[in-house]
Amino acid sequence: MTSDDQGGIIAFLADPASYGLTGPVERMETHISMIFLVGDRVYKLKKALKLPYVDFSTPTIREDACRKEVALNSETAPDLYIGVRRITRSDAGTLEFDGEGPLVDAVVEMSRFEQNQLFDRIAVAGRLTPELMTQTARMIAYYHRRAPVVSKGGGAANIEAVLDINDAGFATSHVFDPEELARISGSFRSRLTRHGELLDRRALAGKVRRCHGDLHLRNICLLGGKPCLFDCIEFNLGIATIDVLYDLAFLLMDLWHRGFPDLANLVMNRYLDETDDEDGFCLLPFLMAIRAAVRAHVTATQAEEPGQDAARLAGEARSYFNLAHALLGDTPPRLIAIGGLSGSGKTTVADHLAAKVGAPPGARIVESDRIRKALHGVSAETRLPVSAYQPDISKKVYREMARHAELILAEGGSVVADAVFDDPANRLLMENAAARCGAGFQGIWLEADPELLRQRVRERAGGPSDATTDVLSGQLARKPADISWRHVDASGTPDTITAAILSN
Repeated sequence: MTSDDQGGIIAFLADPASYGLTGPVERMETHISMIFLVGDRVYKLKKALKLPYVDFSTPTIREDACRKEVALNSETAPDLYIGVRRITRSDAGTLEFDGEGPLVDAVVEMSRFEQNQLFDRIAVAGRLTPELMTQTARMIAYYHRRAPVVSKGGGAANIEAVLDINDAGFATSHVFDPEELARISGSFRSRLTRHGELLDRRALAGKVRRCHGDLHLRNICLLGGKPCLFDCIEFNLGIATIDVLYDLAFLLMDLWHRGFPDLANLVMNRYLDETDDEDGFCLLPFLMAIRAAVRAHVTATQAEEPGQDAARLAGEARSYFNLAHALLGDTPPRLIAIGGLSGSGKTTVADHLAAKVGAPPGARIVESDRIRKALHGVSAETRLPVSAYQPDISKKVYREMARHAELILAEGGSVVADAVFDDPANRLLMENAAARCGAGFQGIWLEADPELLRQRVRERAGGPSDATTDVLSGQLARKPADISWRHVDASGTPDTITAAILSN
């Protein structure tokens, strides 16, 4: 059966009488599925097609894919997936659900939720907040920790298989000319050679797992006020058996492409805070480029289908292709260290700055408060006792900051380091880390009036800092006068301060 032959099934699913209802049936479409929304239910039909990465060519294959979809997605969204409905043909020749006649097709049955709870809709509405994306990053980290390890080796081969699928996928459309496809394929292969050893090490360390596989904004929704993953890859286990950072890279690429670089950077940083997976940080631009290429060829293929807005889809495919090309460029590593007394806005400035430093998704933020909490085995929001701020522990925190920064810089990534840095020895640690890696270094000291600092500390709500006005008073009493780092006025807005830092 071809997609054209599914016309009768589509008509059946579009008819409210098929469900014993009289209300309207809404219809949506993706490149491989058709979705029917009726009452409080959703019915998902897989298109009868065969592509380089998916085979839905027979009713039996489609029914099996439906059952896999329900089984796999029930792990992350148990309240969303109800089951599989078989579409059969009666003795009278009519279609019906779950009859005794021969199988004609199958659909996944789901509970319906408001479409404005999808993250892509939330993004368009401007309601993606740092708090919501922090929850999302932590949810994904938890999901990846529990995902089964599938491969003990072959990380480079795993990614090479994805590149092979991309090459085959691009061949199914006419949006891109052969010369530019050959160039970008060569760039991908060259970058794979550069990162092959690291990818293999990560696979041996159990980082290749059975992941979601299609982790972009449209496949995350709010259920019960919490972010929830759904619609994972079920039709090709190879596509979803991947490095966990390649899984995350789809969300980072989607956020970046939609114009939310700050949120992409935040998700990356909060995810790495949870997973301690910094050895793979330098892979993210490459992995995001692959994800952009995936979206480019999938959208280009969709543009070839009859009845589609070919011009719009071709333009969208081109935008993803251009992003992939940009992500494959080289960006020199850079370390920006931000110091200042409590209340000077170091953390806020670091958050604003990081997305603008280094290759997408921006710089890794190495923050003293979060490292101190991690060393004590507590969450970033947990307050620590005064004993956790003794000089010997603070020395350990700064050494750990330098170690993290050097690990990232040595692999070609960029870092924004955030701490008080009132001790010259601690400032020297960061300068030396950059020098050993041949990375660019910029030291920033945020300066503000003491009363403004006190006001900010008093009004601070949430976040990882435990500083009080008493702590600030102690800092003011011993404020160093020999700081050679560039002094920047911290009384302005975060955007103004960020612009001032980047101006030099």
